[in-house]
Amino acid sequence: MKLWGGRFEGGISKKMDQFNASLPFDINLMEYDIEGSLAHVKMLGRQEIISQAEVEEITAGLIEVREDLRKEIKNNIFDVSEAEDIHTLVEMRLTDKIGAVGGKLHTGRSRNDQVAVDMRLYLRDQNDQIKKLILKFMEVLLDTAGEHKETVMPGYTHLQRAQAITFGHHLLAYYFKLKRDYERFEDAEKRINVSPLGSGALAGSSFDLDREWTAAELGFDRACENSLDGVSDRDFVLEFLANASNLMIHLSRLSEEVILWNSKEFSFIELADQYTTGSSIMPQKKNPDLAELVRGKAGRVIGSLNQLMMTIKGLPLAYNKDLQEDKEGLFDSVNTLKVILELYPEMLKTMHVNQAEMKEASSKGFLNATELADYLAENGIPFRKAHQIVGEAVLFADERAKELDELNSEEWQALFKDIIEVDAEELQKRLSVEAAVNSHSTSGGPAFEESKRIIAVEKENLYHILD
Repeated sequence: MKLWGGRFEGGISKKMDQFNASLPFDINLMEYDIEGSLAHVKMLGRQEIISQAEVEEITAGLIEVREDLRKEIKNNIFDVSEAEDIHTLVEMRLTDKIGAVGGKLHTGRSRNDQVAVDMRLYLRDQNDQIKKLILKFMEVLLDTAGEHKETVMPGYTHLQRAQAITFGHHLLAYYFKLKRDYERFEDAEKRINVSPLGSGALAGSSFDLDREWTAAELGFDRACENSLDGVSDRDFVLEFLANASNLMIHLSRLSEEVILWNSKEFSFIELADQYTTGSSIMPQKKNPDLAELVRGKAGRVIGSLNQLMMTIKGLPLAYNKDLQEDKEGLFDSVNTLKVILELYPEMLKTMHVNQAEMKEASSKGFLNATELADYLAENGIPFRKAHQIVGEAVLFADERAKELDELNSEEWQALFKDIIEVDAEELQKRLSVEAAVNSHSTSGGPAFEESKRIIAVEKENLYHILD
């Protein structure tokens, strides 16, 4: 059945019909399509556009159609070639059940505003699910950071050891990235949660529709203010995909570090067997496949954003068939995010952290050089001059195959005899890994007590959101 066939004398070609059809993927909108239809028909009755008896008959039929489709989808017996799209399918099934009165469902409505409603209902639901998964992920990051707030590790710039921090501090960086992601998804809700129902094909309707009532019935904040915008707007999809891309970039960066940390070159962590795989030829291998897949799938989600931007950028108002391309990338991105957000926290919870390896790495490579420069600056030497002096001290120690905190009193005296009196024992304590970390006690720094404070504050914040 075609909802538009009256104008045409000849039938559409079979290949064109298949190319034109969206049912193989917009079946994902079935629940939301029927939810929107139930609200619409109820409104038609309230406005006395159709009779109450017709409302009841159509409503009962829609509920039966929904149950039938749920069973077919669950049992994998649904035929995707049955109709052009989900809207046609539902109306066709409804008419088969209750007869011609089923055709009254479409009074005052177009597939253009119908699909826009479906997409908003779908995305509102999925956005909420993803927010909850992000919060659980944040909770795992916070708990793991708490366990390792005193686990010293190297901090890096340019992938070179730079200064000593803690593993907890490093994980907190990703916690705050995900916190911003959560806030972006939360903020997007107010732009998703707007009803286009009643916008018609592009120009509203001559029927006395109550758009504000259907908006409230469907849980929308309001009805859209312009019918052209209502049917053509896909900003909310773009914004969701942009937020999803940002989240995936963060997870890809974390994955890159997990992959490095899990390598023998670093040996900072060991991932649990459940989240790794082996090699078909090298039995010693334990590959971080989950992290690698996440890193790879970031490109997939970003690609969906780029694809939709390119689709929309040249479209005149209002609806164009190009907008059918707003769905597959979105559905794929939603499914990708949900799987990753469920798996990734479990991988982090089950990983083994090699604290000794991290501390050993923090003790090598002159990570305390900045602390020495700060020490000199505290004693009246301008920091730029102190920086130069410490550079010479690093060269001096490197030539003797020593770290800075391994230099003895005579060596310090040889370095600083014309500059400053040095207490070698005091300086050695000052340059220890733990002392170096704890000296960075500024707000947001890696010092043990500061990390403890931040974790306590954020746990309280999470508690209120999750409560």
